[in-house]
Order: sequence, then C-alpha cells, then structure tokens
Amino acid sequence: MAWIYLVVAGFLECGWALSLKNTAGFTRLWPSLLTALMMIASFWLLSLAMKTIPVGTAYGVWTGIGAAGVALFGMLLFGESRDIARILCIVLILSGVIGLRLFSGGSQP
Repeated sequence: MAWIYLVVAGFLECGWALSLKNTAGFTRLWPSLLTALMMIASFWLLSLAMKTIPVGTAYGVWTGIGAAGVALFGMLLFGESRDIARILCIVLILSGVIGLRLFSGGSQP
C-alpha cells in the first residue's frame, strides 16, 4: 500500500506544480485553493509512504515522478520544447525512479 500512496503523491505533485502556474502568485482564489489542497494531499501521502519506505527512496521517487511528469505535461499542455535531449533526460529520470523501486532494499521496520 505504501507504494500506491507514493505514486499517487507523485501524481499530486505534478498536479500542484502545474496548477501553480494558474494561481498568478497566489492572487487567484480558486486555483490557489486547488493548488494548496493538492500540496497538502501530496505531502500527507508521502508521509504515509515514508512509514515503511526508506526516506531516500521515497523522496527520490516522489520528486522523480513530479519532475518527469511536469516536464511531460509541459510539453503536452504548454508547448514546451520536445527536443530529443530533453526527452532523453526525462527517460533517465524515469529510469532512476524505476531503479529506486527495484533496488530499494525493502521497507524499513
């Protein structure tokens, strides 16, 4: 269950990072509230995952999902650069996330 919490937390990180753009520096109420709720939910699920997943693994996976996800959505939604070097870097981030999952050494007691 901890890994499910962690993946959902990573997706929520993508959501709040993307919605942050619409807050206009937290001057717009509804986008700001949505962003804050996703931030809280993301951190809460991350904290639940860290009860059993080592902190370095959990944080690395969480930030990796967030970084790769936001970069991909930036390309899809905001027309950001899609050059091969950028895509390769995203693949490397995702490879690191998968590697952390495969070689995490199990859960903490």
